[in-house]
Amino acid sequence: MQGIKNIIFDLGGVILNINYQLTSDAFTQLGVKNFKELYSQFHGSSLFNRLETGHVSTEEFLAEMHQHVPETVTDEQLKAAWNAMLLDFPLQRLQLLQQLRQHYNLYLLSNTNAIHLEEFNRMLQETRGIPSLSSFFDRAYYSHLMGQRKPDKASYQMVLDENGLKAAETVFIDDLLPNIEGAKAVGLQTIHLESPKTILDIFRPASAV
Repeated sequence: MQGIKNIIFDLGGVILNINYQLTSDAFTQLGVKNFKELYSQFHGSSLFNRLETGHVSTEEFLAEMHQHVPETVTDEQLKAAWNAMLLDFPLQRLQLLQQLRQHYNLYLLSNTNAIHLEEFNRMLQETRGIPSLSSFFDRAYYSHLMGQRKPDKASYQMVLDENGLKAAETVFIDDLLPNIEGAKAVGLQTIHLESPKTILDIFRPASAV
């Protein structure tokens, strides 16, 4: 980490464990017979992009999902199915963030949406007694509040510009290669976190960073 002063972290698959299959299974149980095809169609359309950039509200997203499930399914059931992919915050990763903050400026840059943000902060409060993930970072950036999402160059540039960071002194960590390529396009140093490695492998031992 020679010359690095700032670290920008992705969230899902880096700090928060996720499993997309659980959301697929949950929607299947609600009566969606082709969720994987539907999910692919949504990604191919503008729905998910607009949800993750704040241009589609939670209410509009739920209204769209109601078209694919029986009438008896409630909003809360849809939210629970959508949130099923969110697993847990391993304690060692949270402790590592606290240690790293003594040596670096830390930032979070996550493609997410209002439903997931509310849920993972609730999980953090219930399991760790911490009300917000933002408390681990100098500043946290969520795509639906930014109006930008990775791998669009503007999302990374916003973090750099608003905090006066130099790209050459900043490393970005993500588990998805397209997001890594987007970061490289604005001059960021990058680490592609490939499973089964975790951030603990990158920074072990934490005391030596």
